[in-house]
Amino acid sequence: MATARIKLPPKLKPVFLGEADVRGSHGGRGSAKSRSFAKMTAVRAYQWDMAGRSGIILCGRQFMNSLADSSLEEVKAAIRSEPWLAAHFDIGETYIRTKSGRISYSFVGLARNLGSIKSTSRILLAWIEEAEAATEEAWVVLIPTLREEDSELWLTWNPEHAKSATNKRFHTRIAKPDPRVKIVEMNWRDNPWFPEILERKRLKDKGERPDSYDHIWEGDFVRAVEGAYFAPFLTRAREERRIGLVAEEPNLIIRLFADIGGTGAKADNFVFWAQQIVGTEIRWVNHYEAQGQPIATHLNWLRSQGYTTDRTAIWLPHDGATNDRVIDVSYESAFRDAGYDVTVIKNQGRGAAMARVEEARRLFSRMRFDEEKCAAGIQALGWYHAKRDEERGIDLGPSHDWSSHSADAFGLGCIAYEEPSAPAFTIRTHVPHGVSAGWMGGIS
Repeated sequence: MATARIKLPPKLKPVFLGEADVRGSHGGRGSAKSRSFAKMTAVRAYQWDMAGRSGIILCGRQFMNSLADSSLEEVKAAIRSEPWLAAHFDIGETYIRTKSGRISYSFVGLARNLGSIKSTSRILLAWIEEAEAATEEAWVVLIPTLREEDSELWLTWNPEHAKSATNKRFHTRIAKPDPRVKIVEMNWRDNPWFPEILERKRLKDKGERPDSYDHIWEGDFVRAVEGAYFAPFLTRAREERRIGLVAEEPNLIIRLFADIGGTGAKADNFVFWAQQIVGTEIRWVNHYEAQGQPIATHLNWLRSQGYTTDRTAIWLPHDGATNDRVIDVSYESAFRDAGYDVTVIKNQGRGAAMARVEEARRLFSRMRFDEEKCAAGIQALGWYHAKRDEERGIDLGPSHDWSSHSADAFGLGCIAYEEPSAPAFTIRTHVPHGVSAGWMGGIS
């Protein structure tokens, strides 16, 4: 029996060995993960065809307007790179199938075809490329369609943010370990055939686009989107090592700045940023975000962090004084009744969001962030960006999305910041009796 050798990056070999329900790889550009997974779909098609099996290999993306947006050409190139595979397949302009016709490829967009996927039978393998964009609804529908005993789900993606449905389910640093799930992180350095042209592009991006380099090439979550208000400031803070371990000072007040949410499944998120002032340095030592929870949940978090009423003050936006429609109590009164000192910042009117952005930018050079406790908040700051009217090329102001709640609370902390007054001190020295202190007459 002839044996075929398959070239794969060494880091991917364990992914394709043994049994699994899910196989995948996430990471940055140039890692060879897409070409490797495309080739392995063909290897599996060959094996099933030789065993007399019949079925479909589904190649999907969340968004696909035409075959030009699909993995069709990637799979064709992978098959043609191996002569023994190429001899076994019938490849047309718009299709790929084994010459026997038993195994065929189907290329679909999940966003528009969930209904038809749900009724598709005999899917042996589903490979989801650019899987970051796949929604929770897509996973809920797709996964049960893999009904064959040895059906598998494969996915490849470059992570964007930790809260995406794909990362919560499958990212190696977020999802719970499962022996039936084999996923690894792959980046450019893991590709033994990394080409010189990509190396030149990588180094150019590292020098000219540091805000996006780690996401594009190192497979990190997006720290800053293009046009994000705080992108260059966060990059500089990292370079200056102002993002790292920032311990709370136990003898200093904790200043909490909130963005008001609400109760219910569709409510905006409630946010707290915890701040301490040390001299002229602004330290962000903690971050909290909850969606649709009652005030009691936020109070429980305060107590769990040791933020007692004798060392904690709370600042609320103007709507903190407004009664909740469900429980007829305001955030201001609820926190006051719990014993906290509360300040409500008055409505700043039109332009308030940009005023917070500008004040944050002015103060950013004196800020430090605890990287672990403030991770979600830092991510939100890196994403917070302007909404654009592309046709007219104008900025419509801050975009209201998942990042805006943390950004608003952060901005509130900047608006409320007051420059510390000069410390009072007395210099004591000896002035001989009868000698005037002259211009230093204030010395005692």
